[in-house]
Amino acid sequence: MARLTLDGVPAADLAGRWGVPQCGLFRELGSTFNAIHDLAPQGAPPGTVVIAEEQTAGRGRDGRTWHSPAGGVWLGMLLRPARADLGVIAVRVGLAVADAVDALLGRRETRLKWPNDVLLGERKLAGILCEGRWHGDTLQWLAVGVGVNVCNAIPAPVARRAVALEEWLPAVRRLDVLDRLVPALAGLASGEPVLSERECAAFATRDWLQGRQLRSPAAGRARGLRPDGALLVDLGAATIAVRQGHVELA
Repeated sequence: MARLTLDGVPAADLAGRWGVPQCGLFRELGSTFNAIHDLAPQGAPPGTVVIAEEQTAGRGRDGRTWHSPAGGVWLGMLLRPARADLGVIAVRVGLAVADAVDALLGRRETRLKWPNDVLLGERKLAGILCEGRWHGDTLQWLAVGVGVNVCNAIPAPVARRAVALEEWLPAVRRLDVLDRLVPALAGLASGEPVLSERECAAFATRDWLQGRQLRSPAAGRARGLRPDGALLVDLGAATIAVRQGHVELA
């Protein structure tokens, strides 16, 4: 593993570069997300990172697969917060990805689509997955998975809905994204259990669903987020908060 490099940087140097306790770099994994769940019960420290050149069984939400060829960022991170709301963490991860990409672009271009998509030019650039393991009511660990299309090929069947960052920045490297993203993700566990006013405002400026008519997860108009990460949906007679579900536009 020590002979592997990421955009020319030896795998052994990555953890120190990003200020995390350890980083595993692999040519191929089934899923970096599953690898985090395997490492956590073995006592891996919080901030542990797993990166794969390729994933053969990348995971998305609701059991979907994520196409993960060479050239993209396929990352898993272990967090051990004292307590956490998965909806809040997912929003924070989305903001971290959006901030990293916008910093490279030099302007604010990314949008966030609740609950876990990062969009660029109306197409999906990145996806986020957060999953916890509990012992009774006690959170044991939190696995965060992030997939970002950077320099990887986009399959023809999804080319109208997905985008790689190199389409906007032809010289971009995965390392450019990771240098900004990994340190930001490592600090997420120290956040408050609900979104701050600043975080809610940051999400609002990127909220792709705001004002759109929805069919699912509830029939109504999207009206932003609550501080607990729930989606607010205006049904006309009342506004409800939805904690999870698949979004379909009306």
